[in-house]
Amino acid sequence: MERKTKIHAEKDRQELTITREFDLPVELLWEAHTDAAIIEQWMGNKVLKFEAVPHGGYQFETTDANGNMLFRANGVIHSLIPNRKMVRTFEMENVPFDVQLEYLEFEPLTADTSKLTMQIIYRSVELREQQLKMPFEYGINMAHDRLEKIAPTLK
Repeated sequence: MERKTKIHAEKDRQELTITREFDLPVELLWEAHTDAAIIEQWMGNKVLKFEAVPHGGYQFETTDANGNMLFRANGVIHSLIPNRKMVRTFEMENVPFDVQLEYLEFEPLTADTSKLTMQIIYRSVELREQQLKMPFEYGINMAHDRLEKIAPTLK
C-alpha cells in the first residue's frame, strides 16, 4: 500500500520536508492540529498541555497498555496564522535528540481538500539521519491515516 505522506530528505541537509494532501477543508485540517481533543484522536497520544497561542507550549505523552510511559514530547508554539501557518519547536524528552524547528503550512486545494507541508530543521545532518533511521515515516503515515479516518466525524 502506497504511503500518502511523503518525506523528502536531500542528502547532506539538516532538514526534511513532509507533505500530505487531505480530504479535509483547510479549516478542519488546522483544527486537527490545534484542538487537543482531536490531536489525541489521530496522534494516539495523551495531550498533557496544549496552548494554541503564540509562545504557548505543548506536551504529549504515549503510554503502553499497562500505562507505562513510552514517549513524551514537548515544545513551544512560536507563531500562528490561523488556517495557514504554525511555527513550533519539538523536543523528545529523555532521548539523545536535540530540539528541532518545525514550520507547518496549511494550504487549501479545493473547498473540501487541503495540503499540509512541514519543514523540519535539525541541528545537524547526523541528527536528521538518526531520526530517519527510526520508524518515523511509518509512524507519521499511520497518524495521518488515522486523521483521514476520523475526518468524517470532524465535518
